[in-house]
Amino acid sequence: MSEIQPEPTLSSETVFQGKLIEVKRDRVRLPNGKETEREIVVHPDAVSMLPILPDNRIVFVRQFRKATERALLEVPAGGIDEGETPEQAVRREMKEETGYEVGQMERLAAFYTSPGFTTEFMYLYRLLELTPGQATEENDQIEVVLLGIDEAWERVKSGEIADAKTIMALQFARMEG
Repeated sequence: MSEIQPEPTLSSETVFQGKLIEVKRDRVRLPNGKETEREIVVHPDAVSMLPILPDNRIVFVRQFRKATERALLEVPAGGIDEGETPEQAVRREMKEETGYEVGQMERLAAFYTSPGFTTEFMYLYRLLELTPGQATEENDQIEVVLLGIDEAWERVKSGEIADAKTIMALQFARMEG
């Protein structure tokens, strides 16, 4: 088996610049010498959380996702602001979305969310020693939902939980008890 070769970028243009994302069209040279285009969504890094309460229930959020045109049940997640560490983003996002203050955190994984078209890189943390409080999010409608692991897996099977980061977080919860 031959080594996978990179695709050198011959040219790059920004075709869309939004508040959150940038879309680029890159012209690349393939290892066989041919040229083609790649469309890339440039997205800031993000964090996702597996918040576990002392009774082993997991803290989820339900919110409407315009891209899917439906409300999804997910683990809390959000972007890392400029100058912020992933750990600082975890604390801020948990407070904003759920009201919980974070006591203990452990990084479980770091991964590209969909490397076929986006640069988004996400860090997943397990959170323990959570203290309830008042959510501070002002722009999104968010409902906090507490579920045990078995009930959460039933929600995966029914399709109510349908995003990869949440299913990955649940796999970690199941693996590590």
